[in-house]
Amino acid sequence: MDWLRKLFPAPPELTPDQARRLAAWQALPEPPMQQAMEESRYVVVDVETSGLNIHKDRLIAIGAVAVTGGRIDLGDSLEMVLQQAAVTGKDNILIHGICGTAQREGVPPAEALLNFLEYLGKSPLVAFHARFDESMIKRALKQVLGLRFSHTWTDLAYISPALYPELALRNRSLDHWMTHFGLSNYARHSALADALSTAELMLCLANRMDARAIRNMRDMRALEHTRRQLGMAH
Repeated sequence: MDWLRKLFPAPPELTPDQARRLAAWQALPEPPMQQAMEESRYVVVDVETSGLNIHKDRLIAIGAVAVTGGRIDLGDSLEMVLQQAAVTGKDNILIHGICGTAQREGVPPAEALLNFLEYLGKSPLVAFHARFDESMIKRALKQVLGLRFSHTWTDLAYISPALYPELALRNRSLDHWMTHFGLSNYARHSALADALSTAELMLCLANRMDARAIRNMRDMRALEHTRRQLGMAH
């Protein structure tokens, strides 16, 4: 029967308050994807993890900042360390700087993920190399809250070279694009600092997006989809 439990694991047990909060988030209306950027709230997100294996490694921290009305809103941001049952190795800690004490004393996972959902609302998500962030968040939400997280994302790792094809070959990482636009990062590999850098990159792309008549999330996703369909590397 072990194979049945693996295929159909029991749903996580939530407190009545946690179940109420989750249901309230699920009931929120979806924002229109054709709404102009100047009238929209986007959430730019980055995560820190125990490694790069999306199937085995754990979500350690989430950092997010809102871009509202075409401006970064530093007062509308979120940074959380999820409480870990086992502290990650020293090599991993050297990357993200989240020490063992911070991991052990983090926010309990169910509370952390509910806080994230409530902060996010149904705003579209933006990231650089979004599939990694998306995979880690989706897996954590499924394991901890039993939520199948289906949300709107767009990936600046594809949009940036689509807008600047002349720079695509030499600008492949967030660091490369930050250097090109003269952006700094106060704590590289901090989830919130990297989310802020990604948000700054998004604003640096605004003029090219305007010139290409890319006005909203639907247009951004269409541009990303086109680059993916062409098989062009990010």
